[in-house]
Amino acid sequence: MNTSARKLAVLGLLGTALVGCGGGAAETPAPKPKAAVVASPSPKASAAAPGPKPARVPAVPPTMAPGPGGLTPVYTHRVKSTEKVVALTFDADMTADQGPRAARGEHFDNPELIATLRRLKVDATVFMTGRWAEEYPDQAKSIGGDPRFEIANHSYSHYAFSSPCYGLPTVPRPDMASDVQRAFDAFRDAGAVNVVPYFRFPGGCYDDAALRALAPAGVTAVQWDVVSGDAFAKDADAVADQVLDGVKPGSLVVMHCTRSAAPVTERAIRRIVPELRARGYRFVKVSELMSR
Repeated sequence: MNTSARKLAVLGLLGTALVGCGGGAAETPAPKPKAAVVASPSPKASAAAPGPKPARVPAVPPTMAPGPGGLTPVYTHRVKSTEKVVALTFDADMTADQGPRAARGEHFDNPELIATLRRLKVDATVFMTGRWAEEYPDQAKSIGGDPRFEIANHSYSHYAFSSPCYGLPTVPRPDMASDVQRAFDAFRDAGAVNVVPYFRFPGGCYDDAALRALAPAGVTAVQWDVVSGDAFAKDADAVADQVLDGVKPGSLVVMHCTRSAAPVTERAIRRIVPELRARGYRFVKVSELMSR
């Protein structure tokens, strides 16, 4: 790995702890591994363009069995896969205390990225914080109503579930399951329907205590095996190179969709997608990757 790629890897790991995408209070419980609802795409989302049709959402999104002692299971990629499939995932990060920054004009969304994924007909999973869904409810509804995408849980607050974790505040252990629940409620309040029972730890930080605390939420934790290095990056080609060098059959890539903190992701995607397709890869959501 060259110097540029090493720098991107470090920034990418740091970026998972920081900021993230875009295109009332419900009293019902957080989604469990139940049937996913698929909304018909809007005419704009279905605009003619070359590429595959959205994959069918599994009637019941697959999850992993709990680990020893009932620990929340953790999925990172499709092990020993020979089929050329890859899951691109995008963290829509916004911490609970960043409302004032958004009010001053900072963009935690990236509608151009979502538009590009639609134009290129790429299936993808967006790991969204509940606070992000509250800030951009129309975009959360649009993403969660498009069969091209599925929304997974990235916590409500984007605070850490174990410490230390890149300087993030820490969610008290008794509040961890309710923090995840609150995010699911925010997605539902926004009108998102393609919501899957997957969870990504802010910063990728967790321990057995966190896995035990999340057990009541009934989620599968989803990590990654390819770090894009897009957080805070300024060189789209360097991000693309890192993804293209790291992807193998069954990979799960972590990227971001925040204009302020990951400004070159959309440009990188314009190169990543055609080059991986030229190598024979197909883009799938996490639910499809996990079901294979």
